[in-house]
Amino acid sequence: MQEQTLERGLKNRHVQLIAIGGAIGTGLFLGAGKSIHLAGPSILFAYLITGVICFLIMRALGELLLSNLKYHSFVDFVRDYLGDMAAFVTGWTYWFCWISIAMADLTAVGLYTQYWFPSVPQWMPGLIALVILLCMNLATVKLFGEMEFWFALIKVIAILSLIVIGIFMIVKGFSTDSGAASFTNLWGYDGMFPNGINGFILAFQMVVFAFVGIELVGLTAGETENPEKVLPKAINSIPIRVLIFYIGALIVIMSVYPWNAIVPTESPFVQVFVAVGIAAAAGIVNFVVLTSAASACNSAIFSTSRMVYSLGKEKYANEKFARLNARKVPTNALFFSSAVILISVVLNYLIPEGVFTLITSISTVCFIFIWGITVVSHLKYRRTRPDLAKVNKFKMPLYPFSNYLILAFLAFVLVVLAIAEDTRVALFVTPVWFILLVAIYKTRKTNVNHEDQESQEKVAEN
Repeated sequence: MQEQTLERGLKNRHVQLIAIGGAIGTGLFLGAGKSIHLAGPSILFAYLITGVICFLIMRALGELLLSNLKYHSFVDFVRDYLGDMAAFVTGWTYWFCWISIAMADLTAVGLYTQYWFPSVPQWMPGLIALVILLCMNLATVKLFGEMEFWFALIKVIAILSLIVIGIFMIVKGFSTDSGAASFTNLWGYDGMFPNGINGFILAFQMVVFAFVGIELVGLTAGETENPEKVLPKAINSIPIRVLIFYIGALIVIMSVYPWNAIVPTESPFVQVFVAVGIAAAAGIVNFVVLTSAASACNSAIFSTSRMVYSLGKEKYANEKFARLNARKVPTNALFFSSAVILISVVLNYLIPEGVFTLITSISTVCFIFIWGITVVSHLKYRRTRPDLAKVNKFKMPLYPFSNYLILAFLAFVLVVLAIAEDTRVALFVTPVWFILLVAIYKTRKTNVNHEDQESQEKVAEN
């Protein structure tokens, strides 16, 4: 019987926009106000540093995936270089990361929809969005790519519009209620570090969260038409995207409005659009963040189903999850992940107030683990398979210095999470998840070994 494989239905334009979408989250649209309030203009350096680190992580991931085109996910290369238990823990942890993001984003869909329809229950838009996204994911991987293409395009247009409008305001010396728009606003209010090094460090919490999901483009490698060409192009363009979409947008925002005039609880995008006289600014930004939340949930449904599919193939989950339908879509894995995500709809019905602060904090810690395990796998790959590394055309720059630099940065972020009161609890809860996974793995392995032994004994008796 021929082995079932995922369809390579994602085109270059799909992957490029998925890469952009993964690098632009609601953390920029809504979280920028809070991070600017914490760090002032020094937030630019925080985004620049984190952007460099994320680029290096993606280069490590890209080199690993292209070293063997049979790799479809983290599970595959982690199993080869770090062993069975590490692969089991990594696979289910990555699944949990995206499940929690999907839950939070379905909640966000409900909240953003209430901006226009305040009488609609918070749980209802999330349920409708989940059903629509599930149906589209059940069709073909090409349709998933098409959805992400348009979702990402909306975000790109919104940011580029902000930058163009902002530059026009700066060139014209446009007057706002806080003075004239000018690049001098970047350093004219107590310098680049107005809140000292402490504010700068605390801002990394929000900045890192803004980059969560950037690794999704790597997960598309198994369903990309020409991964050896498309994946390097998508990864290598990350620096320019960070410069334009994060650094560029924030420079414009803080030039139009001094950092201390930006309201931390509101989107700075709304402030800039309102200043130029766009009356529907709040509605426009609300539409953008609504599509951004839907995009993140769409990515979550895709990534969790592919991860469960990989876990099923490696027998780290029920083998039924490794089955594909006629369109080469892992339907069982899709239904399973969607059913777990559905819990968020139930929670929003029962307790609509503030459910997800803890779970998203735990998710961030888990993403740091995923990034770290990728870098450690890359170190092991380079040390144990120099033959593969020699012929790989997409090598990670500055190995092994880059690897240790990334690991040091991730350790630094964990310290920042420990300092911040609202995220500290995640560092105590997350170890429970890993202990649980290790216990499940060991129990499962004992049962499998016992079943194998029994079958061998029966064969011997016959």
